[in-house]
Amino acid sequence: MAVEFSTPIRFLRGVGEAKNACFAKLGLVTAGELIGFFPRSYEDRGNIKLVSECPEGENCALLLTVRSAPVLSRSMRSGISYIKFTAGDESGSVEVTFFNQPWLEKSIVVGRRFRFYGKLNYGSYCLEMSSPEMEVYNPELPSILPVYPLTKGLTQGAVSGAMREAACLIDLLPETLPQSLREKHGLMSRRDAYRALHFPKSMEEVAKAKHSLAFEELLVFQLAVRRLRGKLETFNAPAMSYKDTGIGRFFSSLPYELTGAQQRTVKEVLGDLCRSVPMRRLVQGDVGSGKTVIAAGAMLFAVKNSYQCVLMVPTEILASQHFDTLTKLYEGLDISVELLLGSTPAKNKKKIKEGLKNGSVDIVVGTNAVIQKDVEYCSLGLVITDEQHRFGVVQRAALAEKNAERQPHSLVMSATPIPRSLSLVLYGDMDISIIDELPAGRQKIETKAYSDEKREAVFAFLKKQIGAGSQAYIICPLVEENEELDRKSVEAYAELMQSYLPNVRAEFLHGRMKSADKDRAMKAFAAGEVSVLVSTTVVEVGVNVPNATVMLVENAECYGLSQLHQLRGRVGRGTKKSYCILMTGKGSEKSMERLSVMSQTNNGFEVANADLLQRGPGDFFGSRQSGELRFKHASMADMPLIEQTHKAIDEIEVGAGYTAEDLRMIYTAVDSFFDENGSKEIFN
Repeated sequence: MAVEFSTPIRFLRGVGEAKNACFAKLGLVTAGELIGFFPRSYEDRGNIKLVSECPEGENCALLLTVRSAPVLSRSMRSGISYIKFTAGDESGSVEVTFFNQPWLEKSIVVGRRFRFYGKLNYGSYCLEMSSPEMEVYNPELPSILPVYPLTKGLTQGAVSGAMREAACLIDLLPETLPQSLREKHGLMSRRDAYRALHFPKSMEEVAKAKHSLAFEELLVFQLAVRRLRGKLETFNAPAMSYKDTGIGRFFSSLPYELTGAQQRTVKEVLGDLCRSVPMRRLVQGDVGSGKTVIAAGAMLFAVKNSYQCVLMVPTEILASQHFDTLTKLYEGLDISVELLLGSTPAKNKKKIKEGLKNGSVDIVVGTNAVIQKDVEYCSLGLVITDEQHRFGVVQRAALAEKNAERQPHSLVMSATPIPRSLSLVLYGDMDISIIDELPAGRQKIETKAYSDEKREAVFAFLKKQIGAGSQAYIICPLVEENEELDRKSVEAYAELMQSYLPNVRAEFLHGRMKSADKDRAMKAFAAGEVSVLVSTTVVEVGVNVPNATVMLVENAECYGLSQLHQLRGRVGRGTKKSYCILMTGKGSEKSMERLSVMSQTNNGFEVANADLLQRGPGDFFGSRQSGELRFKHASMADMPLIEQTHKAIDEIEVGAGYTAEDLRMIYTAVDSFFDENGSKEIFN
């Protein structure tokens, strides 16, 4: 039977029902899906070393001759069978052991040469190798072996065997990039790259294949994003005017003066609102840089131009705070602001939705409750999303579609500083305003990392701060105790604090609590009734308590640097000296070294760059990030490649050096991207 892309894996030679079920667990059903299943690493078995050259505990390849007959034994205690024999080369001997593989005894013959791959360790009397990979030697053995992700019941041999059966499909793969572009950037063809990854001849070939496919992936994705922006720019947007808005008086009435960076951003945002092309702008600034007041000014400007606004945020706590802030800022300005949450009582929800539909509500603040199908708007003109990276592109698009006749302007705010390399991909369809200046009076937060040995001193310092009238946050990774995990839990820690500080009130806060209970705890802390708030990272964004001077993070090694920077931003909002203390449960040198970045800088962009390099893009936004990038080959830490593809895209868009057929081929790949992903972007 000829193998086709749609051929079920179970019909490949050597794959029975049991193996087919295992492949299905990995999400692989067809032969076409199988050839798109790439190795997670490679073993260089062609680099043969002598026994005397191998470092202890490191994987190495050895060419050894069997020197003693295998002895099959069985452990009296566990019942496990094992085979032992000696093999060696001119530099030394190794005692080799295999467990629960009695059938190997027949193939292990004195004088036969094998290629072994595994770790050498020093035993009591000799060098030992336990359960290495073993192959009868012949000069045709492959040097580089792919290592695929596995599931129970599936071996590397089974995956490689199935891959060989499906390999004929590689020659049928459609090419995405024209030859002229590949030659210009030194890229492999798609077919050669797939072949090199599954059947590599050298690690240099593997590296070139990965580079080629990563280039293709980034290029097509960024072209798709630009095409999306181009499509949006064909829509009409409400062109607003400064006339009778009173925007100047609004900013002048504030009890503080805007920083230069804020003033620059305000001009950029209001300038966009005055154009008939939909604004797509990201306002990016560090914690406490003053993004909220810019959003407030933009919404006031839109409302005075007779348009409605939406402010969508990721959590109910943050939504409530924004609502309170806007209500105070707009006092006396005759602007109707409502709060729409999933927990809003049905009667209130109905009233707010009616107001949005008939136009009596000017601004609605909420979570994704504001994009439900039954929420209609009379004249939606501006959509603002805060902490945008927590929303998928689909959610943002759903808001944009709320006004069918005219595309609303879109403003995105993020307090998570994003390295330029990541911004080019995440926000390639947006203009970017960076608020790189903190308001006057914001002080540097002193940050220190400690291991458990310093806990007594840390608690004494905490007690001193509380005794002086300050408040403290304590962040724990778990809600409840878990004996299997050596991590602090919120509920147990709150009890500990209450006993350690019997004369003050300690409360806990976490995402599993009812909204009313969360609000009650947060409001009590903000009002100063609670001195210590023990919480999960639910307080990461949005909470503003000027009297809080200590942020104590337990098991800090569990968090990314950017998330720790966000948590640190909860303190230092008043006039008192503030501190961030990072406790590590294990106190490993690696953890302490990673956390030292926090002690060295308060600059969010420097922290973000370090975080991206250390943890990679998958963890950049923390475990709650639903918009995690899922590129197969590309890495957001590879800034040179991102710059290279960005430059190539600029050349493609002006047609420099490419024929009409070349461009048709490239944009066919872009069209396929939308067909494959539908409304789901690659990072949604």
